[in-house]
Amino acid sequence: MKNTLALSERPGGYEANHRSVRRYEELLWLRKNGFTRVVSLAPNLHDFEPYEAVGLRWASFPISSPSHLQKILLQLYRYLDTWIKQRERVLIHEEQLDDQIMGVVAGYLLWSGKLESPPQAIMIMERLVQKQMGSLGRMVVSSIPINSK
Repeated sequence: MKNTLALSERPGGYEANHRSVRRYEELLWLRKNGFTRVVSLAPNLHDFEPYEAVGLRWASFPISSPSHLQKILLQLYRYLDTWIKQRERVLIHEEQLDDQIMGVVAGYLLWSGKLESPPQAIMIMERLVQKQMGSLGRMVVSSIPINSK
C-alpha cells in the first residue's frame, strides 16, 4: 500500500547477518522516508531502543505458534487499521522476508476488505515481492476470516 504499508526483513539483517550499524542506517532511512512505526512479527524479542532513538514508534506481535496465529493476527490487523486511519506509515518486518510475512500482509489485505479473495491476495503479494508464496504463507492467508472487522 503505497505511502501506507510496507514489509521487509528485520532492519539490520537477520540472524548471523544482523549488523547494528546497518540497522541504525536503515532506521534512519525509514524515518527520512516518512515511516512512523515499525511492527515486528519476530518470535524473539529484540532491542527496540534504536527505533525510539531515531523517532520511530514500534510494536511487537510475535508469531511463535500456529495455535495462536489467528488471535495474534486479528489483534495486529485491528491495530494496523487504526494506525493507517491515523495516517501512519507502517513497516512490518520479520527476521526474513519469507512466506509467513507475505501471508500476514496478504491476510491483512483480505481482512480489511481491500481485496476480495485468498487467490487474489496471494497473486498480488507474489507480484509485489517477486517471489512465490509457499505453503506456510498460503496457510496464513486461508486462516483469515474475511471481513471480520
